[in-house]
Amino acid sequence: MSETNFMDKLLDGVAVVWKPLGEVAEIYGGLTGKNKSDFEGGNAKYITYKNIFANIDVDFCALESVKVSDSENQHEVKYGDVLFTGSSETADEAGMSSAVTTRLEVAVYLNSFSFGIRFNKDTGLIPEFSKYLFRSHFMRSEISKTASGVTRFNISKERFRKIPVPIPCPDNPKKSLEIQAEIVRILDTFTELTAELTAELTARKKQYNYYCGRLFGFEDGGVEWKTLGDVTKKWYSGGTPTAGNPEYYDGGDIPWLRTQEVKFSDIESTEVKITQKALVNSAAKWIPANCVIIAISGATAGRSAINKIPLTTNQHCGCLEIDSTKALYRYVFHWVAFNYESIKALGQGARGDLNSSIIKGFALPIPYADDPEKSLAEQARIVAILDKFDALTNSITEGLPREIELRQKQYEYYRDLLLSFPKEESHA
Repeated sequence: MSETNFMDKLLDGVAVVWKPLGEVAEIYGGLTGKNKSDFEGGNAKYITYKNIFANIDVDFCALESVKVSDSENQHEVKYGDVLFTGSSETADEAGMSSAVTTRLEVAVYLNSFSFGIRFNKDTGLIPEFSKYLFRSHFMRSEISKTASGVTRFNISKERFRKIPVPIPCPDNPKKSLEIQAEIVRILDTFTELTAELTAELTARKKQYNYYCGRLFGFEDGGVEWKTLGDVTKKWYSGGTPTAGNPEYYDGGDIPWLRTQEVKFSDIESTEVKITQKALVNSAAKWIPANCVIIAISGATAGRSAINKIPLTTNQHCGCLEIDSTKALYRYVFHWVAFNYESIKALGQGARGDLNSSIIKGFALPIPYADDPEKSLAEQARIVAILDKFDALTNSITEGLPREIELRQKQYEYYRDLLLSFPKEESHA
């Protein structure tokens, strides 16, 4: 029997009841009443915004600390809950979900920029199923409709409660569990394959980082430490034209970069274009080619890229136009990319946001700083080696990113197929 026929048989005739989320689950908020000092040397653990955004089920090896006293009335996260980010820079990325598939032995809390749902005991949805359900195309589409905003999109809890949720075989718990478990089995297979390929790609990137470390080590000395601000001619920020205004997007030909496109690479084009009217009526502005672009907000904070074309960006990108008499922009890019984790760690607040002061204050080694000609020549030598090694790495792994992308698309196709329950028997 083919995989497709098997899935058709699995879904055919299944009794499914669609109910508003508010009828089958309660919504609770994250930590309240906390200030910066509460997140220094805490006695309890909490789940970060980034953890939820990046994982379909919570990574409990990546918890952070917070101070919580016994007298506080804070919501604890429980097995079976589904957690959601409360906002994002785009409606499409607001309300990203992560299921709690681990049984907790100690109290764990939720960051204040997120919220959780806890299903009623008789709902019958297992967390391993929920982690896929709420990342399916249908559910993501419904969740994004509950978000509104201009520069940042926030989830409306009132609209969120009205999202229809499919409950397979609610009158037959055993059958419902069998269906959910089989869907989970199939989708787990796809995610495991993707994870294996991703691990191989990660190993290749570690090799590149090793060579970066050797070249930036400057074991022979002759290096002076400056800041990114010292070698920057101009800092650029961006803006987001009002979402939903067709005059700002329809027929636009001005490249407009979003942070999700900042991925440690050269940028030759953008997924979204805006109009001249959008440029005039928003904080977006033209940025010259060959700037070092750094994402400064949310889950992508710290990631970098180089724009090979003039473009505009949203307000969550910071752009460094490098003074070519002091440093080569590709030298700065390789340094910033190599120090991604260090830069990301400087982020402030629950979302780990960066700003121009933080970035421009980040240290940068300049070889032979007292001899500009010799300095630029040494930078060029380092860039040539890293560019070639980077190209070699991409060549070695040329099939890996493509295979990962194909596996991801295959997974998403079957996930949406398996979770496209019939709605003709639904009721509000």
